Amino acid sequence: MPSWSFDPAVDPTPATPEPDARFTFDYRPLDGVEYRLDSDQREMTYWDLEPLCRGPEPLPAWLVVDRAAIDTDLGVLKTGKEADAVLLRRALPRTEGCVLVAKRYRSAEHRLFQRAAAYTEGRTVRNTRDARALRRATSHGREVAAAGWAATEWDWLQRCWCAGLPVPYPVQLDGTEILMEQAVVDGRAAPRLADTRPSPGELTGWFEQLRWTMAELARLGVAHGDLSAYNVLAAGDRIVMIDLPQVVDLAANPSGMDFLHRDVQNVCSWFRRKGLSLPEGHEDELFAELVAAAFG
Repeated sequence: MPSWSFDPAVDPTPATPEPDARFTFDYRPLDGVEYRLDSDQREMTYWDLEPLCRGPEPLPAWLVVDRAAIDTDLGVLKTGKEADAVLLRRALPRTEGCVLVAKRYRSAEHRLFQRAAAYTEGRTVRNTRDARALRRATSHGREVAAAGWAATEWDWLQRCWCAGLPVPYPVQLDGTEILMEQAVVDGRAAPRLADTRPSPGELTGWFEQLRWTMAELARLGVAHGDLSAYNVLAAGDRIVMIDLPQVVDLAANPSGMDFLHRDVQNVCSWFRRKGLSLPEGHEDELFAELVAAAFG
C-alpha cells in the first residue's frame, strides 16, 4: 500500500507520492550525436505502407521487418526494357539481414519497351482523370503508366505466390518499386535458364515444372505474355518465374491467344535446342492443353 492518503474533505488536490527508487533511473543526453544514413541507404518503409502493399501472410522466416532496419543498395543486378533490378540488403545494425531484389520501373519516357499497348489492351483504369491522362500521354499519364506496370506485377506476384506457383515472394510495393525475394543457388543469384548448361535430367524437370506453371496460369485466365528462357530462373532443380508486368488476360485481350501461343513456341523451341526430345507438333498439343485449362 502507498505511504500517502487523500482526503477530499481536507484538501481537494491529491498529494503527489514520492517516486519509488526501484522504478527510476538517471540519464544523460548525448549532445552533438546525429543519426545519418549513407547515400545508398534508407530507412525501411514496410510498416508505413498500406496493408495491400505488403506481402501475403504468413511472412517468411527469413524476411526482416523490424522497424529499425535499414535498406542498403548493393548494386544493379539486371537492366530491362521497362525497369532495373537492384540488389538491396535489409538489416539491423551489425546483422546479416536478408538480400532482396528491388525492381524499379522507369517513367514512360525512359522505357525501352515499345509494345506496351498490345499487352495492356483490355485492362481498365477506374480513375477517370488517370484514364484521360493515359489517353493524352500527359506527364501525369506517364506516371500513371509506370505505376500501372508495377501494380500489375505486384498483383500477379501475390496471386501466383498464393496459388503455389514458382515466383519470388513479393515483399512490398512502394510507388513504382517492388521488393521481392531473391532466388539463389549455392549462395549466389540464380541464373536465367538462357545462361545455363543443363543436364538431360535438369531439362526434363524444368520443362515439366514450366508446363505445369503455364497450365496454372491459364486456369487463372492469363498468359505470362513474354515467357522465355530469359525470364525463368534456374534455382537448382527448381524453376522461378519472374517478370510479370505484361500478364495478358486471355479473355479480355484480343491478342491473348497469340501471346499464349508465342509463350508455348518460345518455351518448346528453347528446350528442343538444348536437347530435350519433344515430338513434332508438341507445341500445338501444349497450346491446346492450355486453352482447355483456361476455358474448359
